[in-house]
Amino acid sequence: PAVVIGSFQSLRNEVDPGEAAKHGMTVVRRISGGGAMFVEPMSTITYSLSVPESLVSGLSFADSYAYLDDWVLGALADMGIKAWYQPLNDIATDAGKIAGAAQKRTVGPDGGPGAVLHHVTMSYDVDADKMVKVLRIGREKMSDKGTKSAKKRVDPLRRQTGLAREQVIENMIASFRDRYGLTTGDVTTEELARAEELVQTKFATEEWTARVP
Repeated sequence: PAVVIGSFQSLRNEVDPGEAAKHGMTVVRRISGGGAMFVEPMSTITYSLSVPESLVSGLSFADSYAYLDDWVLGALADMGIKAWYQPLNDIATDAGKIAGAAQKRTVGPDGGPGAVLHHVTMSYDVDADKMVKVLRIGREKMSDKGTKSAKKRVDPLRRQTGLAREQVIENMIASFRDRYGLTTGDVTTEELARAEELVQTKFATEEWTARVP
């Protein structure tokens, strides 16, 4: 269970540390922008796309989000959900937001074209009461009406699809495969070691998580 805040957010403004600790939630900061994400095991579906910058060359930020999320709108449509891209970084339905996206663009080693990391957090299920306690969502305006509004804004895939989480994931993968083809791969030992090194030296440190952007 975690709260993942955006690269440019203030930890103090986004998270109630007492409530996060009470509910055993780790607070981490990602390298991409966007808003705070409330994630719990088996209640969230996430995906990441790492693509050459050339794939979105000439597109505005908004258009690149729409382009990289287009496949999942098709996957949701196949499951009976009419969803759309809502600028800048939401995937929404008539019932409310179901996902939030974020991007990070990197420069190549020689200063040339780099890569784009595009990742999305989807709410399969959500403990809305816990979410509004841990996140400072309009806390200063939190009347009963405001609380209900904050909870209603995120409408989980579980309710909208009626499908098990594993089935939703399988359907999404199948939809992507039908569009683009897929080759299954694994994280290498070297990649995992590098990731763990980055956790220890940067991403798990107080300096990174609590930094003031």
